[in-house]
Amino acid sequence: MGIDLTIPQTGTGKYEHLLWRCKSLSPVPTAVAHPCDVSSLSGAIEAANEGLIEPLLVGPRSKIEAAAQSADIDLKKFQVIDAPHSVAAAVKAVELLREAKAELLMKGSLHTDELMAAVVSREGGMRTGRRISHVFVMDVPTYHKVLIVTDGAINIAPTLEDKVDICQNAIDLAISLGLEKPKVAILAAVETVTSKMPATLDAAALCKMAERGQIKGAIIDGPLAFDNAISKDAAKTKGIDSQVAGDPDILLAPDLEAGNMLAKQLTFLARADSAGLVLGARVPIILTSRADSVRSRIASCAVAMLAAHARRKKP
Repeated sequence: MGIDLTIPQTGTGKYEHLLWRCKSLSPVPTAVAHPCDVSSLSGAIEAANEGLIEPLLVGPRSKIEAAAQSADIDLKKFQVIDAPHSVAAAVKAVELLREAKAELLMKGSLHTDELMAAVVSREGGMRTGRRISHVFVMDVPTYHKVLIVTDGAINIAPTLEDKVDICQNAIDLAISLGLEKPKVAILAAVETVTSKMPATLDAAALCKMAERGQIKGAIIDGPLAFDNAISKDAAKTKGIDSQVAGDPDILLAPDLEAGNMLAKQLTFLARADSAGLVLGARVPIILTSRADSVRSRIASCAVAMLAAHARRKKP
């Protein structure tokens, strides 16, 4: 049975519906790299209490225990794997994944660069043939379903080839969440193709690539300006006949700056909650921020849990 990501009829929020869908699934072993402050440790423990993950806490034992004491968390039920510092914690967490002792990776209080260096390491990392990319999975109060925004955190100025992987990563995630045919809006400043704006050329190329099967599993349209992507009325005013306009599941930004600003505007102006995941590695990576609410942290784990269970079903 697919995961219905539209607003449930019971009146609860979109994230709550997503969490409800997780109730029938078993928690996923998760390597938590350097959870040495109250925020990151509490997020992992809350997710464990919700039955989403089985955390393996990797980092300096003394710092993890100090954070637990500050947050009034009892660590007796949880495994702590000692590592001397943040870099070593990242390396050890990735090692646990390579040894199949965990299925998910979660960022603690270390820098994202430290974590990703271990992930992409040629010796012991988790690279695949895909470009690694980031998604914000957003619950926007003014939008009728969960919205995926990519890439606003990793790829600064993606090439056309990078965008193919960024797009496919997001599509695969949406499918793992139960959407049979996700709709992707390729964003630009305008809806017409012009050589003066390279993002519009990339959008046109991506649409043709989807027609030829180079991008699979989705309905793709672009270039679309943000208003035309989100509003069917705005699209009609511009004479745009599109299956995607007014109903996208995925917004593909032209570059990191646009994607990052879009996600943060939705968060701080539209009061959206956002879950954060890194895709394209061997396992999904839960990438949270210190500014994230507990609800967002839990949602990040829920999305990763659903993705992990979908991966188990693949041949």
